[in-house]
Amino acid sequence: MPEKVVVVGAGPVGALAALYAAVRGHDVDIYELRPDIRDPATAPLNWNKSINLALSERGINALQNTGLPDLADAVLGETFPMHGRMIHLEKKGEYVRIPQLYDPRGKSLLALDRAELNKALLDHLESMPNVKFFFNHKLLSVDFRKQLAWFDKHNKSEAPEERGTEIEIKFDFMIGADGAHSAVRYHLMKFVPMSYQQEYIDKLWCQFHIPSTPAGDFRLPPNYLHIWPHDDSMFIALPNLDKTFTATLFHTRSGFEALDASRKVADYFTTHYPSVVPDLITAADLQKQYTENAHLPLISIKCTPYHYTSTGVILGDAAHAMVPFYGQGMNAGLEDVFALFTLLDAHPSDRATALAQYSATRTPDAHTINDLALGNYREMATDVKSRVYLLRKWTEEKLDLWVPSLGWATQYSRVTFSNMRYSEVQRRAHWQAAVFNGVLAGGLAVVLGATLWWSRAGGVQRVKMGVLRGICKVAQWIAGPPQTRR
Repeated sequence: MPEKVVVVGAGPVGALAALYAAVRGHDVDIYELRPDIRDPATAPLNWNKSINLALSERGINALQNTGLPDLADAVLGETFPMHGRMIHLEKKGEYVRIPQLYDPRGKSLLALDRAELNKALLDHLESMPNVKFFFNHKLLSVDFRKQLAWFDKHNKSEAPEERGTEIEIKFDFMIGADGAHSAVRYHLMKFVPMSYQQEYIDKLWCQFHIPSTPAGDFRLPPNYLHIWPHDDSMFIALPNLDKTFTATLFHTRSGFEALDASRKVADYFTTHYPSVVPDLITAADLQKQYTENAHLPLISIKCTPYHYTSTGVILGDAAHAMVPFYGQGMNAGLEDVFALFTLLDAHPSDRATALAQYSATRTPDAHTINDLALGNYREMATDVKSRVYLLRKWTEEKLDLWVPSLGWATQYSRVTFSNMRYSEVQRRAHWQAAVFNGVLAGGLAVVLGATLWWSRAGGVQRVKMGVLRGICKVAQWIAGPPQTRR
């Protein structure tokens, strides 16, 4: 007999979880607080509420394993490949673009509009006879022991006297995919001793739209994630199929406050992000978008466990909201769905065991990618300008290509282009870093030792000074040139 599976949250993760459950023959009810994103009357309200997505191997793998062979093709057909980063800098007073490929074997990220992904998943769900939608429903309470939930049916278009209808539903299994401020997680905490940690980092973000040229073409090389790095702030742009770019400014809270007070956004961009104004956005349009688009916070959430016995589980941002700097938030959420249903399939008559294994195995991986996402801001905003970073990246990529039997790869490549567990990726990255740093330190020690021996043996002061000057030049090269400022 089919079970009643209730999914709370109709975003990409919730929709994919509902698809996995529906394909297995369950009766699936999807409850969503907001209106249907496919409704033309509501879609414009959502366009600037999410950072553009970068689909990578983990998300693709989850889409390809739904049991719906045409789904992945439909989604992938609406993506745009990004072969690497394009770094925008000023060097010695000149504006330069420096490409940095993501992977030595040519693998690419796929730029994707979140709303289009969401719509594709919802369209597939709507075609399935065992799926029902309940939009404009707010979760009020859940009893995971009695397997009951209460929702408030609300719709702003209804007359006031028709709003606020409370309903009670019975379920066999509830999946909470209702985002960082999850109501399912809140009620789950009443039934399990959940460890919980949240952090708002000192960064806000504001989204911008870069139009196509008057001739209808891209204003930047299209197959890249463009980055204007500036240490405490950063501007990025991702390509869209219509030859526009979706761009995002990340800055400190105090930085946004200063821009709010001065209202000189174009001047700030001219100083810190070369070529954006007026080549990509006019000064007037930049100021208008900055004023009209929200300046939103970035939150990082860790918690565990993710389940209660056999009746409830949380996925995606509800379990591990993360900052966007590794591009893994959605990919990790989609991978959650694949990991969960792989375990449910392995224990078809013992969901409690499957959920316990899910919490035990997924927690260290989710905590790891949360930490890596926090740390990757430094790589995007600062390290991409560093010669030490570029030397290490070059070394790891060449070892990957030339001696693949060593199993050497960049951390970024393993996170983005493999399905290796995040915790294992971190373990291997730490080992590689220790080896790299050891070799680098050993090489410098040999050079210094040889210098001292040579200077003592020859007793020639100018030899010592010449070698020391050479070492200083190498150190300066490693440190990289100072930032050019106007």
